[in-house]
Amino acid sequence: MNLRRVFAVLLLVVCGALAVPSDALPQAESEGGDERQLYRTLFLRAAPGELATVLEMLQERWPTWEAASEVGPFRMRHSQGDQWDLMLVFHVGDGFDDYFDATAVERAAQAWAEAGESDGEFEARLLPHVAWREELWVWGPSAEDVAARFADAGYFHVEVFLAIAGKRAELLNQRAMENVYLDGIGRARNLIFERAGGAAWDSYTIGFYRDIKHFAESADIADDVEERAAVAAGFESSSTIGTYLRSLIAQHHDTLATAIR
Repeated sequence: MNLRRVFAVLLLVVCGALAVPSDALPQAESEGGDERQLYRTLFLRAAPGELATVLEMLQERWPTWEAASEVGPFRMRHSQGDQWDLMLVFHVGDGFDDYFDATAVERAAQAWAEAGESDGEFEARLLPHVAWREELWVWGPSAEDVAARFADAGYFHVEVFLAIAGKRAELLNQRAMENVYLDGIGRARNLIFERAGGAAWDSYTIGFYRDIKHFAESADIADDVEERAAVAAGFESSSTIGTYLRSLIAQHHDTLATAIR
């Protein structure tokens, strides 16, 4: 058994042992249905004074990653909020088996060969310029939904959550309720991603906007419209959406970010 297969087995065992049973969790629907697919999320913070170098190296590597993937990867750059500089989202497929599938491995190897450098070699060059990194595997909407939302967006609102023990399923349900609320006020739904393995975070959501003005338009929505939408979504009122969310979470990091073209 090679090292890649050993890692696959260990990853599946660990994720299976730590995951909340899927039938105990609400299945948040994407715009295209209830299909859930696997993603690898990478948060990076550049070393002091090294952000330009990190960006340049990632830009050079991007065509290789695109060649190794059927869709994506997707990327954004921190504007304000959490500590990271960059968020990269790599589509994997229907599950962990797809990451280690022979076809996927061969496609990645071909991309690396054409680039003249494997991902491991690239990482060895990149890491001296990186101060901090965090990796999270998540279940999310279909690749088509995610790609369509990233294609039309230039500005993002990312919320990353660590739930209180025993509240993980309720937190996911709250995120789904908030999407119903967004429907009611005429705003686009957030995409919901649920932890599959890796870092401690239980979930994150991404809101997609054209620009910062589009993000700020919610301030113009009438109070009575917000109130009706909140009650219809299952909240006590529009003013309790935030307090209810905070009753479910141990940590909550917000970030506003911009697209990297």
